[in-house]
Amino acid sequence: MTLVASLLVAAIGAVMGTLMAWVLVRDRFPGKRFVNSLIDLPFALPTIVAGLTLIALYGPDSPFGVHLAFTRAAVVLALLFVTLPFVVRSVQPVLIELDREVEEAAASLGSSNATTFRRVILPALRPAIVSGAALAFARAMGEFGSLVLIAGKVQIASIVIYADVESGDPQSAASLSIVLLAVSLVVLVIIRRLGAGRAG
Repeated sequence: MTLVASLLVAAIGAVMGTLMAWVLVRDRFPGKRFVNSLIDLPFALPTIVAGLTLIALYGPDSPFGVHLAFTRAAVVLALLFVTLPFVVRSVQPVLIELDREVEEAAASLGSSNATTFRRVILPALRPAIVSGAALAFARAMGEFGSLVLIAGKVQIASIVIYADVESGDPQSAASLSIVLLAVSLVVLVIIRRLGAGRAG
């Protein structure tokens, strides 16, 4: 569950984070500075506050009538909240520095917006997207604070490790920690190689 949720969150974050970075850099709208500040909120808040907030919004007494607490969907939502800023903040500076003249040249040669994005913009953004997704994955694999309240009986590695330590079984906790470290390392190496290969 930990690996699947982390990969899913990294993939969703890669898409949503890139879109959010695009809107923040290329569009003008009221409240843009406020939204830009909100992106950094997960960095500033203790992650357990995120868990409390998600329980208040999507728990048994949800004001929206949506009860997600103690489900896999709640785990993915919590992980997405704490990891999304990694992709946004990785892609944003690259978008800011991107040469707009290249896009204008592609448009003048008859390229559609979709073709220009796919062939001109995306290759320049790919290393930043991959880097942000790798950071998001690594954070999701070890996340504890935002999950400890909302995960319930969903088996997440960091919570199982904590439970093993609390129950006086440090050997099991150490074993799972080593497995978690090895899996994270392998996946991060694969993600980095894919990003480097596609960038090249």
